[in-house]
Amino acid sequence: MKIKEEKIRELIAQLEVILEAIRLEESKFEDFLKHVSPEYLKSARNLVHYSTFRTFDLRKTQKKLKNMGLTRLAKAEGHLMSSLLKTRFILYSLVGDRPIVNTKAGLSIKNGKRLLNRHTKELLGYRSKGRRVRIMVTQPTQAAHDYQMVHDMVQHGMNCARINCAHDDSEIWEKIILNVKRASKAFGKKVKITMDLAGPKIRTGNIKPGPKVRKFRPERDETGNIVSPALLVFVPGIKEDSEPNTIPVPLDWLKKLASGDKFTLTDTRNKLRKLKVVDLDDQQVLVHCYETSYIGTGTIIRCVNRELENGIVGELPPIEQSILLRTNDILTITKSNTLGNPAIFDEDGNLTERANISCQLPEVFDRIKEGEAILFDDGKIEGRIETLFPDRFEVRIIRAKEKGSKLKAEKGMNFPTTDLGISGLTAKDKIDLEFVAKHADVVNFSFVNSKEDVEGLLTELEKWDAVNKLSIILKIETRFAFDNLVEILLTAMKVKYIGVMIARGDLAVETGWDTIGKVQEEILALCGAAHVPVVWATQVLESFAKKGLPSRAEITDATAALKAECVMLNKGPYINEVLQLLNKILSRMERFHEKNEAMLPKMEKL
Repeated sequence: MKIKEEKIRELIAQLEVILEAIRLEESKFEDFLKHVSPEYLKSARNLVHYSTFRTFDLRKTQKKLKNMGLTRLAKAEGHLMSSLLKTRFILYSLVGDRPIVNTKAGLSIKNGKRLLNRHTKELLGYRSKGRRVRIMVTQPTQAAHDYQMVHDMVQHGMNCARINCAHDDSEIWEKIILNVKRASKAFGKKVKITMDLAGPKIRTGNIKPGPKVRKFRPERDETGNIVSPALLVFVPGIKEDSEPNTIPVPLDWLKKLASGDKFTLTDTRNKLRKLKVVDLDDQQVLVHCYETSYIGTGTIIRCVNRELENGIVGELPPIEQSILLRTNDILTITKSNTLGNPAIFDEDGNLTERANISCQLPEVFDRIKEGEAILFDDGKIEGRIETLFPDRFEVRIIRAKEKGSKLKAEKGMNFPTTDLGISGLTAKDKIDLEFVAKHADVVNFSFVNSKEDVEGLLTELEKWDAVNKLSIILKIETRFAFDNLVEILLTAMKVKYIGVMIARGDLAVETGWDTIGKVQEEILALCGAAHVPVVWATQVLESFAKKGLPSRAEITDATAALKAECVMLNKGPYINEVLQLLNKILSRMERFHEKNEAMLPKMEKL
């Protein structure tokens, strides 16, 4: 019995040490706390308490509390002080001491949940019937012109419409917003409008364009026999994003073509090829080709079955080029905005010129150091900065695919161990913010790294009298944002209302794929302590949205969103099917989970 009492007193002593540390730390944060909005004051104190609590290694204490049938404090982030004091009260009672009676200090479990629910409703709107987790949907350009698409999104459960300011322009954004509001009114719902500021995305520069050629190849079976011919589509003109089987020809020549017309051309390899018209209308002609053909700008098309002037292939977009990188290659990153080039080799296979590409944000050159890591294209290629020069730096590739990885223009560059000192607001963001302040409910703040970034945003919002009108979602995308999250949240709490978006793609690249699971859980816990709603983002059901078929892993990932208050979907041609599936998954699974707590409904057979 005496041994048991000693163990209980050890636990009491440990809790007293934690409580004293919390009291001391709270005094250090008084400058933050006195500027916090009254709406968040209790939440801010609880956040300070919880972040201090987590500076201790609590695993042994948790095991001892569990063995006594007491709370392990593992899910006490939303009401920490109350849980600590109640646990201490029980422990004192067990050893017969007169317990300290202030067990009601701090937020109760019920009040902590009420705060989170209120903040979520104000930030993200009312929840859908039978579903706690909201759904945010990224709006494609088509949403500006296709009201029915937006109507279906609202009908199938969209609670928030997300517009990314990195794409389109204010004219398109306004049309999307009008369609969202029209659909919201039709269903008697208030769909929140959230707008992402683009932020300082670091990308690779342009690469020297390839030849203006398109390749056409018939489909063959295993024995080499043609299953179906190559389909070419003659059109009056094409854009860079046109279908890859289109060929531009003069409109007056196009209108003279007839079904059954036969043609020959000499392709870019000097091969004679035959074509045949199989279908046509006023604006396009469908043509079959039974041999592989490389057709370029200026190729002459000759009619062979009747008298008709030659057609000439118009301007084709150049083939997008890439730089092939293998492990141990050296890549030069240039400061000037010159066109990149793949490595050049002589006829004996000897390297004569290294591959090079520019960086679109030259400010990084002032911060990087030799030996630091650099990642390309969402971490698909990894390098190490080897040598620095005033106008360039050299990177040794330390991870790529076995047969090499292709690096293209406009791909992301990450410096996960470098503090680049780049503000979350760019010149473009400040211009876009005027529109956001007038038309949106929420601004999604990209690439926030520090409390200074938040203060910069608040200063800009003051210019448009939007500090207490526009809510803020902080996108956590870097390791520096994660490390500074407590100060970032406390600074943002000057306004109401705020949220956090876990941008898992960029965050995984920055923190490492082996760490992202832990980082996500820590962000969820800190936001739970602050009663700040979390948006679960990046690639949720993305294969389904783009290809129409979800993977098994995607379905499991979708259920993980139950830990958050909102899940974000990216655009895709099957987005409304995705919405219906996600709505069903979340509605069914919420019986088993409430945030990070497992619920136990009656077990039923399928």
